[in-house]
Parts: sequence; structure tokens; C-alpha cells
Amino acid sequence: MFTLLRIRDFGLLWLAGLISFAGDAALLIALPLHVYQLTDSTLATAIALAARFVPRVLFASVAGVFVDRWDRKRTMVLTDLSRGAILLPILIAPDTLAVVYTVMIFHGAIGLFFAPAEGALLPKLVGQEHLVAANALNSLNNSFGMLIGPVAGAFLYSQGGIGGIVIVDSATYLLSALLISLIVADARPERDPEAPSGGAAWTRMASDLRAGIGVVQRNLSLRVLFVSYILAGIAEGVFLTLGLAPLVLDVLGGTSAQVGWVASAQAIGGFVAALVVVRLGHRMTKRWLLGGGFIGVGLADLSTANAHRVAGTGTAAVGVAMGSMVLAGPPSVAGGAGMQSIIQEQTTDAYRGRVFGAFSSTTSIAMLVGFAAGGFLGDTVGLVPVLSAAALIRVVGGVLVFALLPRHEHAQAMSVVGETPPQPLP
Repeated sequence: MFTLLRIRDFGLLWLAGLISFAGDAALLIALPLHVYQLTDSTLATAIALAARFVPRVLFASVAGVFVDRWDRKRTMVLTDLSRGAILLPILIAPDTLAVVYTVMIFHGAIGLFFAPAEGALLPKLVGQEHLVAANALNSLNNSFGMLIGPVAGAFLYSQGGIGGIVIVDSATYLLSALLISLIVADARPERDPEAPSGGAAWTRMASDLRAGIGVVQRNLSLRVLFVSYILAGIAEGVFLTLGLAPLVLDVLGGTSAQVGWVASAQAIGGFVAALVVVRLGHRMTKRWLLGGGFIGVGLADLSTANAHRVAGTGTAAVGVAMGSMVLAGPPSVAGGAGMQSIIQEQTTDAYRGRVFGAFSSTTSIAMLVGFAAGGFLGDTVGLVPVLSAAALIRVVGGVLVFALLPRHEHAQAMSVVGETPPQPLP
């Protein structure tokens, strides 16, 4: 089952992702909790989350252009080192919202280069035939991280405040950078020999951006993927704003520590699901992975939002919410593996960075809409109705996948930019 981890370079990348994701998950749970307890405002909490995503809207596609130009290993190493350093000002002014928001904006901007570089490099490390299994293993380390990170984050925050979380997260980035630096595979991107190479720098960048967008526009599978993830992004933004600290503390009657329990519960189901997808993923169509993933997570989110209707308030209600989050794990892993594999299979190496960048930008816009909706409507309409509506939006995304995604997703693969094989960049 874990044969892929014996591939040295993939094993290093996988372990680096596990370590840094765990630290990031601790920060992701502790930061909104910190802001919410400082302000008692869902809007302020939404702004803290949105600050990290605003740069993705503005610059993710541009980052993808550079990922398709630069050595991808070097890009990931420098990104990790920079993300670790940029968190440190929070140690100086932990209760100043302006500092927290500013740090998260720059942290989000720097991080734009990592995911496209990782996603673009992965096919070179494992080969096309192992993409679903490799992406499922990445989901497995995310599940490990989500199992460890939120519980550790909530505990460390309850003991020492946000400063301890910052130190831990910075250290994980440093260790991740060290592991990635040990990868020996050629991480230079390939290029389309027909792409223009002359002209001013801004002209070439605009041309590269248009080329990446053109890949998506000409490919039905990618278009369906983008539209469905817009709906899922809105739902996720609402859930991140309202479905953890506000829901657990104000509706379910839980404690700060239990916020971490609920966030980590999804990782339990995700861990089991990742093992299944690693073993059987090659037998599953991307259509079922993606569409079933959206519908399953949406129904689980609906159950989480309404846990108090089953068990009242207190620990019993938190337990029901945790059970619902466990059930969200398998479809979340399946959907993520399907998404990554579709982009990797439907895009050549020369364009993967730009397509991943465009995907990040598009989904981030959707999440910002979700943050705004959650922040404003949570205080006016109420937490449970807004969370329930968001869950149903995610289900609609799954229905669209089943209705529109081609049954034979691989038919268009690797045919969208011409038949001439790309060449390594010098």
C-alpha cells in the first residue's frame, strides 16, 4: 500500500507536507479562535481568515506563471523558509488585530508558490499511472496533520496563547524546507516550444497568463472542475467562519478545547479513506471521486450544523458534531484526490503551474464570498441556517459534476496544448 513512499523523492515531499501541514492546521484553528475570543465577532473572525486568502485572488495566477518558469524544488524551499519567518511579528503584538491581519496577508501571498509547484512536480516523481494513489497519500498526510494540528493548536493556545502556535508553525516550515531540499529529481519545468519567448517581461507574463487560462477554457473537464469548486469554495468559506469556534462555543455549548476536537474529527475518517483510495483509487473514476466527494461532505456539514437538534447542548452535541465530521473525512479525501488528478492528467507539465494557480485564484474568490457571507449573515440570520444553506450549495456542486463531467475524463488528457513534447528549461 505504501510502495510509493519507497520512492525517495516522493517520500521526502510527503513527509515535508505532513510536518508543515500539521503546523499550519494548528495555526488555522488557533488564529480564528484567538480573534473570536478577542472580539466576540464573527465578522472579525472572517476578516482574519480572509486576510490569508485575499492574495490568492490577486496573485495566484501570476504565481503560477513563475512556477512554470522556476525550478520547482527551489521554489518550495524558499517559500517554506519565507512563510516561517513572516509569522514572527505576531510574537511581538499578538493582540493587535492590524498586525495579525497584515501577517496573514503576507503569509498567504508567499504561500501562493508552494501548492502549484508541488502539484506540478508530483507527476515527475511518481508517473501518470500512480497519480490517484499519490494524491491520496498526500490526503493521508493532510489527515494526519488535521488529526494532530487542531488538537495541538487548541491545547497550546489554551496554555500559552497564540505565541506558542507561531513558534511551532515556524519550526515546521523550517523542517519541511530541509526535507524538500534533499529531493534529487530534476524539478525544472518543461516548456511548450511553440510558446512565444520574445518581447518585454510584462508582455510575456500576460501571454503566459492567457495561455494558462486558454488551457482551462478549451477543456470541458477542467471547466466543470472550476465551476463545481466555486460552489464548494463558497461553502467552505462559510464553514470555516461559522462552523468551528462560533458553532461549537455558541450553539453546541462546547469549550475552546472541543473546537479542536471537532476540527480534528474529520481527519479520522480521512485517514481511513486515504488508505482505501491508495489501494483502490486506480479503479475509481475521477467523476465518482469528485462528485461523490462534494455530496458526501455537504451532507456531513449539514449534520454538523444541526447536531444540537439531536443531542441538545454540551458534550453530547459536540460528540454528534464530531461524528458528522468523521463521516466528512472519506468524501473529502476522495474529492481532493479526484481534483488533483484531473488537473494533473488534463494539463501538460509546461502549463500545470498556471492551471493550478488559476484554480487557486478562482477557489479563493469563492472562499472570500463564503467568508463575507458567513461573517455578515452569521450575525444577522443565524449560524445554523447559514451553515445549512452552505452545505446544500456543496451538494449542488456534486450534482453538477455527475451531470456535466465526461464519463471518460482521460479522453482529453494531454491534448490541449498541441502534440509536440515539451522540452526542459535551461
